[in-house]
Amino acid sequence: MTWEVVIGIETHAQLATQSKIFSGASTAFGAEPNVQTSLIDLAMPGVLPVVNREAVGCAIRFGLAVGAKIDQHSIFARKNYFYPDLPKGYQISQFENPVVVGGQIVLQIGQGDDLVEKVVNLTRAHMEEDAGKSLHEDFQGHTGVDLNRAGTPLLEIVTEPEMRSSTEAVAYARALHSLVRWIGICDGNMQEGSFRCDANVSVRKPGQPFGTRREIKNLNSFRFMQQAIDYEVQWQINELEEGRAIQQATVLFDPDTGETRAMRSKEDAQDYRYFPDPDLLPIVISDEWIDRVRGEMPELPQAMRERFQALGLSAYDAAAVTASLEIARYYEGTLKVAGNAQAKVAANWIMGDFSARLNREGLDIDAAPVTPEQLGGLIARIADQTISNAIGKKVFDALWQGQGQSADEIIEAQGLKQITDTGAIEALVDEVLAANPGNVAEFKAGKEKALNALVGQIMKAAKGKANPQQVNDLLKKKLS
Repeated sequence: MTWEVVIGIETHAQLATQSKIFSGASTAFGAEPNVQTSLIDLAMPGVLPVVNREAVGCAIRFGLAVGAKIDQHSIFARKNYFYPDLPKGYQISQFENPVVVGGQIVLQIGQGDDLVEKVVNLTRAHMEEDAGKSLHEDFQGHTGVDLNRAGTPLLEIVTEPEMRSSTEAVAYARALHSLVRWIGICDGNMQEGSFRCDANVSVRKPGQPFGTRREIKNLNSFRFMQQAIDYEVQWQINELEEGRAIQQATVLFDPDTGETRAMRSKEDAQDYRYFPDPDLLPIVISDEWIDRVRGEMPELPQAMRERFQALGLSAYDAAAVTASLEIARYYEGTLKVAGNAQAKVAANWIMGDFSARLNREGLDIDAAPVTPEQLGGLIARIADQTISNAIGKKVFDALWQGQGQSADEIIEAQGLKQITDTGAIEALVDEVLAANPGNVAEFKAGKEKALNALVGQIMKAAKGKANPQQVNDLLKKKLS
């Protein structure tokens, strides 16, 4: 029996502000409990919240990045729900008139020639404050409360229920994660809770109305997201095929068991009894403010991918070198030296040897010992045939180990210039042919592999510096 999966994602992205959304308390992660709180965070009588202008600017930035409508007159509401770690007894959020309405995220699914693009429509993105944190482990039989996180600014980004598999959901989450980091509104640190997703999952027969959804809360790992959704989908299908109804609920994913388990019944909007917060004035966003934010935006990933494809990259390659702003900047820096004609070669180096070396040594791209300018210089020397591709790898290794400031310096110091003198190469060919009559006979008897053996001998004699194309051409001419 065929079932269709329906997934919508709600993401809480912590906005990269220095202070909280309604107070001047710090948002820095890792402080001792309850040292980063203010009277406002503690909801002391008589205090009034004031909206952090920087947080609103981040929301505008996101709205522009996803092509959404910026609501120039939005309001905050009180969301009435008991949070044991939010002293007010309600959460300040946006309900009617969120600051960002609509928008789209473009994501890539698959690899190589099988890569396809999918557009996921956004419903809205609204600002709200985070709750504090309950501490259980250090208090036998009791619960401690850390309010450092209470009041931290969040942007809750809500999609339409348009994803049809865990693979699409994870691709969406990755694309959104890359985007919020790209435009600088969120550090994306999932371990610290700066970027966490809730997945609303249901199943239905194709063409039928949506099924009852269950919300998997606080997914802070792409791998766990995939596992949690896959488990939940199969669980719901089993329940329905056994004749049992799905109850709307909030569930948690247990990575140790790989299972989801119900936490509480799922509330609807009316259960929260939203009403406009009387302590906060409406947010009025002028055209000038929007224009100023737009003027500060970096080039966005989609526009950059299209520009790189115009240079000759495949859709897959363009997606790979724009996987993050750091990679894109590195790629652009490399091209600036190597030249746009080397766009494909530069992409191959960055996705190949360079990324492999980073992974092997556990380094972030910002800590790479080889700068974009150095790699660009190396590629330029391969392109103008100063060195062969094989010698290029040797130079790359030397750059990585800090043996020189540039490819040119290493090539000169180690005598790595490619041999292109026809007479010198011909002499090497003659020498190798004379020393390997067996291989010559095998080639003339029709064994093509014998040619490779002879090429290998010639390159070895030339210490890898002979021009490979000239070697092949001369060798074939002499064997014909």
